[in-house]
Amino acid sequence: MTHPADTPDRTPRRAWYHEVAPRQWKALSAAWLGYLLDGFDFVLITLVLTEVADDFRLDTATAASLVSASFVTRWLGGALLGGLGDRHGRRTAMITSILLYSLGTFACGFAWDYTSLFAARLVIGVGMAGEYSTSVTYVLESWPGRLRNRASGFLISGYPAGTVVAAQLYAWVVPAWGWRWMFRLGLLPVLVALWMRRSLPEAGDWQAEIAAAGGGNGAGHEERPNPFRSLFGGRLRRLVNGAVAMVASVALCCAFTPLGTGFVPWAATVATLCLVAFAAQLGGRGGRLLYVALMATVFCAFLYSWPVQALLPTYLKSDLGYTPRQVGDVMFFAGFGTMAGCWLAGFTGDLLGTRRACAYTLLASLAFVFPVFAVRGSLVGLGVLIFVLLALGQGISGILPKYIAGHFPTATRAASLGFVYNVGALGGAVAPVLGAQLARGMPLGRALAVLTFGLTLLVVVLVGGDVPRRLARLVSRQVPGDQLVSGPQRGADAEGGADAARGDASAGATQ
Repeated sequence: MTHPADTPDRTPRRAWYHEVAPRQWKALSAAWLGYLLDGFDFVLITLVLTEVADDFRLDTATAASLVSASFVTRWLGGALLGGLGDRHGRRTAMITSILLYSLGTFACGFAWDYTSLFAARLVIGVGMAGEYSTSVTYVLESWPGRLRNRASGFLISGYPAGTVVAAQLYAWVVPAWGWRWMFRLGLLPVLVALWMRRSLPEAGDWQAEIAAAGGGNGAGHEERPNPFRSLFGGRLRRLVNGAVAMVASVALCCAFTPLGTGFVPWAATVATLCLVAFAAQLGGRGGRLLYVALMATVFCAFLYSWPVQALLPTYLKSDLGYTPRQVGDVMFFAGFGTMAGCWLAGFTGDLLGTRRACAYTLLASLAFVFPVFAVRGSLVGLGVLIFVLLALGQGISGILPKYIAGHFPTATRAASLGFVYNVGALGGAVAPVLGAQLARGMPLGRALAVLTFGLTLLVVVLVGGDVPRRLARLVSRQVPGDQLVSGPQRGADAEGGADAARGDASAGATQ
């Protein structure tokens, strides 16, 4: 007699998009729009960097630190707003994040010098970090389990869409009205936040877990998740970690501004030690290596991607002599290339598994890195190569949130993702400064190519080899696989889950 499991399933399978309920599409659409506006607000500084430098009489390295400024506060914003999302809901934290980065961008339009503009960029960093962690968890926890790579890719495609809109407006607004008006348009996301507040449901996974614990039925706040209990559980611990947070913030400001001239390595070392101390406490005995390894992975991902993202407009204007309209045209290709890559990454991730999709796509991108910076006379040729490079190399970032978030449980996912990702995002602060420094000894284009190629290879090893999870298992065998996927697994994600299950079984047998 044949076992039912051996009988082929001949039931017609619905198209994947029919598996997504209207409320889930609505959640994705709202978060995607918020992420588009996030990308629009954030990329403005890279587009007007040369104009700001001329207006405030800044050299290239000092001007590049304005790009880095928003990364200085991202670790704090990601953790705090992520914690807000874990405790009070993803939707509330997402709306708060949008308000913060839109008001910060609006303030940039009234900056009177380098310091005031840097301060406004710090506010943008807090909001942007919160937007990433809360929007990602909101959408991933709202969509069906087997389609969450797709959900991640679709969501992150909103960011390059924002860069496309910003690039087109740059070509129209700046020549006519100046760079300040680009930032004053940043107040528009407030209207989107008000609409979100009225119309959006809460994320399904979060609501189910809070309801199961009683926190959604009028219970007290003590029953809601508190991801920072390990950091601020007692009076002495609160005082010590509060001081550590202040030291980390000051050290980061010194590392990425002229304030730290002469002792940048020391400031960077102090900041690193402080952030690793937080990671060790948040991860606990079993998760310390996991948190630190994920931070390092994201750091390297930013180092390979952000030199191009941050300094491409500068390269086009300074090395190739492009006009603002030509820069806008190339950025149009770049933005749509990244968007297409995010969509491709989502489908590929659901087919092959998140890790394999990431590794294979990044390897393919290496063939296009040096050709991009070898093109001189053809705007169309450069645009096509940029499209392909960013589709393969940066589009894969569409499933990076899925890869990272899958390491954490629902109750602490937004705070853990927010902290780990945004500490790693300091690579984005280092990248433009590092690119500018390398450009002092070689052409800017070659510096960007070298950074992109070398760090891409490193990310392939870290993600493709599942290094963070493997390191975590050196400390504890009970490390679960992908916690965002339900049902039968495929590819790399299935292997991670199977390894975890075997680890759990062997650990239980020895106790």
